[in-house]
Order: sequence, then C-alpha cells, then structure tokens
Amino acid sequence: MKNTTLKRWRNVVAALVVGALSASSAFAQETTLKSEHGATPEPIQEAVLDKLLEGVDVCAPPKGVDEEYWASLIPEGNEITPERFALGKKLYFERRLSSDGTVSCATCHDIKRGFGDARATSEGVGDQIGNRNAPPTFNVTFLHTMFWDGRSPTVEHQAMQPIVNPIEMGMPLDPEKIIAGIKDDPEYKAMFQAAYGRDVNYPDVGNALGVFERCLVFLDNPFFRYMNGDEDAISQDAKEGWKIFNNQGRCASCHQISPSNPVGSNNKFHNIGVAAHNQDFETMAARALAALESDASESAVDELALNSDLSELGRFIVTKNPTDIGAYRTSPLTNVGVSGPYMHDGSMETLWDVVDHYNKGGIPNRYLDGGIEPLNLTDRQVDQLVAFLFSLTDVRFADENAKEFAKQRSAAAKSRPERDVDVSTRRVLSFEKFDATAAKKGE
Repeated sequence: MKNTTLKRWRNVVAALVVGALSASSAFAQETTLKSEHGATPEPIQEAVLDKLLEGVDVCAPPKGVDEEYWASLIPEGNEITPERFALGKKLYFERRLSSDGTVSCATCHDIKRGFGDARATSEGVGDQIGNRNAPPTFNVTFLHTMFWDGRSPTVEHQAMQPIVNPIEMGMPLDPEKIIAGIKDDPEYKAMFQAAYGRDVNYPDVGNALGVFERCLVFLDNPFFRYMNGDEDAISQDAKEGWKIFNNQGRCASCHQISPSNPVGSNNKFHNIGVAAHNQDFETMAARALAALESDASESAVDELALNSDLSELGRFIVTKNPTDIGAYRTSPLTNVGVSGPYMHDGSMETLWDVVDHYNKGGIPNRYLDGGIEPLNLTDRQVDQLVAFLFSLTDVRFADENAKEFAKQRSAAAKSRPERDVDVSTRRVLSFEKFDATAAKKGE
C-alpha cells in the first residue's frame, strides 16, 4: 500500500473513531480492526490517547507531582515544549522508522493495551519474536534507567534503540538511512525546525520521543486519592492489602511508594527466581562473557539482551557482575492492573500468579535474591493484596481496569495450583529444594 493511500485510510478511520469514542472511558470503543503484528491501528490509538490527555497541559508538572521534583527529572536541553511533544507523538506512530514499514513504537506500546502489547514477548519486523516483555511507556520519567536490565541511561536514549534492533524495527546502524523515509517529508521538516531549530536528524528523533513519553504520566489512582484523605476511594480489601503490602507481604522492601517515588519501584535489580527455569546460569554466563569479549558494543549488548537465549542472564549482560545473574529491574506498580502479562518474559498471566510466585519464595536458584523467601500468605490475603494492586491504576483506565480484574480473577480461579503449604509456611526452605546437579543438566 502506498504511503499516500495509507495516510488517507488512517485519516478516515481516525475521523470515525474520534466521533465514536465514549465520553465515559477512553477504552470503551471496541473494534475488530487490526494492523500488522496484532496492534491496534494507529489512528484508533491516537484517538484514545487524545481522550486520555484531554484537558491536560503536557508542559506543566503533572497533577500531584512537586514542581521542583518534576523539573529535576527533565534533562537540560530537552525541555518539554508543545512543539517537541507534537513531534514525539507523530514519531511514536511512525512506521517509516522500521525497515519494512510495519512497525512503530505504538506496535509494541499500544495505547489501547496499557501502553504495552498484552503479549508475553513482542513481535517485530518479519514477524520475529523477541525474548522480553514490552514494558509500558507511561510514567517512565520516574525511572532511573530504561529496559528490564537497565542498559539504557535515559528515556531519550532508550527510544532510539528499538529502531536499530534487528528484530524490533530493523533499521541499519546508519543515521541517514534511519531518517531516509521522513527527512524529505514537508510536515516533518517543519516540525523538526519548530521543535529543535534543526533539520530532520536521528538524535532529535530520540529527543522528541523522549519528550512525548515523559508526558505520559498517569498517577491519578484510587489509592493515592485514599492516601490524600478519601476513605471511600478504595475497597476494604484493598485497605487490608495495603497493610499486607507493607508488613507480611514484604512488598515495600523493593516497591516503595512515596511522594518522591510515586511509581513503586526502587529502581534496583533483583533475581526473584523467574529466570531460573531449568537454567545453567554458569554456562550461560561464560558464553556471554566470551561474546562480550569479542564485541562489547552497545548494539551487541542489545542483541544479547533481546535476541538470544542469554537474555535470561538479565542485568549480568550489562555489568558482568555475578551478583546480577538473573536479575531484572523492580517493576513499577502504577497501572499494573492494565499492563499484564507480567515479568520480564511475560510468563505470568495474572497478578494472582505474581503474588503466588512471591508467596512460595520464588524458584530456587543459586543467585536468588536474599530477600526472596516464603511469605505464608493465606488465599484470602493473596486476594486482598491483589485488590490493593488493582487500586494503583489511574482513574482514566477505570473501565479497562475493572474488566481486567474480572478477567484475571476468573483465570486465577481456574488455573492457580494448589498452595504448597510446606513451602509457604517455611516448613521447607527454598534452598533445600534447589538441586544444582539437576539445574546444570537442564532438568
């Protein structure tokens, strides 16, 4: 399909969708239309985004965030302006930044799918499947590093990496070739000049995408309203779940929530026993070190992290530190109800699965974080903790959050394994069940 025809089709669909979206919820409009790789068509996503940001001044500090704190998070030289936001938004939905014209940022970070893709791991050019789950693009400005393994230092830097990854957007490592599809576009030429005073260029692609993603702040959730004095904002189960979160559940050890850390992540990396499924970590680590000795470039690290089985080594690929084997960044919790499936590999379908995993103390392995141990939570306490987690979803996603809660509760009722009382009550400690010989054999 030629670009002109595609653009005309998108404009028609967008016009229809804007008129059809319900005022009560940005997610209310259902459609059977699909684009490549199963993503929601970009015009529909754009219409949903416009509804979500209706009445929001993207250049101002978000509601509830201290002005000075917010200013400290914005990099000097890439301050938020309307022109930069508009350019970043257009680039977010731009398929011409992919080698085959089928993938945009919005393919894997779909506005209608919780700013992710609702898949275990993501699909890129040529229908290739990567080894990592797509983290949502909202609230990223509060993170200290990007990607599951922290291999990218800023939002702006991260935004450029999928473009040149062979199985994501597949563009060559050549700035001129990357922008070849848009550099002569009159609209882009005008927008780059308005935003940065420069011609179309690759670094400013990353800068503009960074500005756009920094503006995707969704923190107006029932729990924060409860903490600000609205006693009726959350259920009694959620209130009990908040107590469990801070006490017996030990969640606050890594998922601290405070005015200076509103997303609920300590921004550190932990082996929580997810990457330990039949892995011989020592052999894998030796292979990774050999590969990095041959080529330790940024692109080589990126490919090892996403395109190979060595992905399961996690942060180790970045630091080469044995204590980082199988370790991944602590996931943010805001909007967690609408951003499943969960974990770096998308291996957990529901938040009940996630809490069950922690309740049994993870999967034993030699590099398991010392803070991961059985919790002795009852099924009732698990339900209450999950109710609390769902209260962390922004009210603009309320309808989708309610649907997802019902869906996950139904799935959990059918698929949750019988609780291992010996493990969850510490009658048997995790390390007692770890068989190093079997692990090395891949059993």
